[in-house]
Amino acid sequence: MQTIAILYQAKLPPIRNGSQKPMKPGGYADSGADIACELVKNGKNIITPVDNPKIENDLDWVFPDTKKGIQRALDKGANTLWLNTVLYKNHEVEHFFNQNIEFLGQFPSQVDLYDDKYFTNMFLRKNQISIPECKLISVENLSDYTLEIDFPIVVKPLRGRGSQGVQLVANRKELDKILNKIFSKKEYGNSIYVEQFLSGQEITVTVMPTGNYKINKLEKSYKKPWCLPAVKRFNHENGIATYNGVVAVMKNSSVLNDNELKSNKIEEVYRQCEKAGQLLNIKAPIRIDCRANENENYFLFDLNMKPNMTGPSRPHRQNQDSLTLLAARKMGWNYIDLLNNMLQQAWKY
Repeated sequence: MQTIAILYQAKLPPIRNGSQKPMKPGGYADSGADIACELVKNGKNIITPVDNPKIENDLDWVFPDTKKGIQRALDKGANTLWLNTVLYKNHEVEHFFNQNIEFLGQFPSQVDLYDDKYFTNMFLRKNQISIPECKLISVENLSDYTLEIDFPIVVKPLRGRGSQGVQLVANRKELDKILNKIFSKKEYGNSIYVEQFLSGQEITVTVMPTGNYKINKLEKSYKKPWCLPAVKRFNHENGIATYNGVVAVMKNSSVLNDNELKSNKIEEVYRQCEKAGQLLNIKAPIRIDCRANENENYFLFDLNMKPNMTGPSRPHRQNQDSLTLLAARKMGWNYIDLLNNMLQQAWKY
């Protein structure tokens, strides 16, 4: 029987090749507490740091992803660790891989590799997956870089999080000004990722890993990654989807209608997203943002190895459906159905 402890991010990840992935305030303790509360309400065995956690206090429900924090969870009886945190190679959780523990989340070294947007998109492109035109600009070549991408373009951190730091840029003069500002602040490291701006509809696709699932009370086995229904994004701000820490996704996102979901364009997006999931050997859900060009052909532009898993499990969080939960509801799942299906994909090292 699974006895579950939820981990949250307690510190910044290490810098990789000069690039720093920013940390969400609270380190996903909010979604971790949402998950824990929903599981408790539905009779799951949950280990918490305190004996009588308060419903409104995030940190009462989750353990820090440090060696000490993980060991404390195990000492209290956990045998399943939900990795609701940012992972990377040599993360402290790897110290516990040879023990008889189940894990829910990605393999740390895989996340470290694919959190690099340029590396990931080049890898996908080599495997015939449609990616926007893109380029890496470093502080070293700031004075003499060539672009070869038509404006407007999108500037984003190499190891970003959500829409944080993402900007739409109209011309070369504006781009130079923004790059100088970014590099002088040293907030995102020594390299910046720029890509072609796509003017069409934006959608988000959650890709689930291989495994056994319960759908409409029936067991179904998937031998390869598969997609939840696509969610369209709207009410963009200056061409960029608003970060969900500012605007709840329920206010700017909705599942495509039945006719849209059956279209050949969306079916092709699913095929490419599933192929990406297979190439990356995912062990838990990932989220892929896609956007269409003027010809309504979709491109995969942002792959998120740790999608947000917030949910309405607490009275003060009733508007906190994540993009993945919006998609899951179209499948007939509620929050606990999504979490239960995720738990079925827990793995051992």
